[in-house]
Amino acid sequence: MTSPALPRVTPDSLPAPAHLLEIARRLRERYLPDDPLPHRSAEPLNGLISTILSQQNTAPITRRQFAALKTAYPRWEAALADGPDGIEVVLKGAGGGLSRIKAGYIHAALTHLEATRGTLSLRDLRDLPDDQVRALLEGMPGVGMKTASCVLLFELARPAMPVDTHIWRIATRLGLTPEGWNAVKVERWFDRVLPREWAARYTFHVATIRHGRETCRARNPRCDSCVLLDLCPAAALLGPETGARAAMLQP
Repeated sequence: MTSPALPRVTPDSLPAPAHLLEIARRLRERYLPDDPLPHRSAEPLNGLISTILSQQNTAPITRRQFAALKTAYPRWEAALADGPDGIEVVLKGAGGGLSRIKAGYIHAALTHLEATRGTLSLRDLRDLPDDQVRALLEGMPGVGMKTASCVLLFELARPAMPVDTHIWRIATRLGLTPEGWNAVKVERWFDRVLPREWAARYTFHVATIRHGRETCRARNPRCDSCVLLDLCPAAALLGPETGARAAMLQP
């Protein structure tokens, strides 16, 4: 006799644990105690391109590449005319990896805007509802859920919840989400269970990333100084004496 199949856990069915708000409170107090100030970009297209550049790049390299692009192309129409090869040359000159891929994404996005909207601007996104903004962004080549969420959160001060590798790893280690979930599923879950307030989500996003960089690192996590130690089911498997096993728990 076979056992009945267990119900499949999905981002829509997994409840928020009772201690999720306590996790958010501790991370906020440790890494971002001051209330954030909302910012709405005058030109969200700049933020979109900067977000594309940030993929697998450090913040200093991202800033350097974006500055190099704006110096070479004071208007994005010039980048569109120069083509992906020209954009790649500019990015390589500023340093950083994946220049060819990112140049292709940037040129494809500009081409898409020119073809579908007749203008290289996303200023009108500031006046559109969240679902329309997301649909427009995710309809662009090379723009996925995380990139769209970053534009919503950082450029438009909307309550999105982008999930990067640090947030993904921490959610798994804390047992908030199943190990088999990818970043898209984790983001959809967080989007459902976190308060739909910009400040709360901005703070949780930024504080959790800082926690992942400084404390809950992929290798050799600093469990001894973790503000979530008593809430972390993975803590017993992590730490200096079992650092090699820490990498095995990285999503």
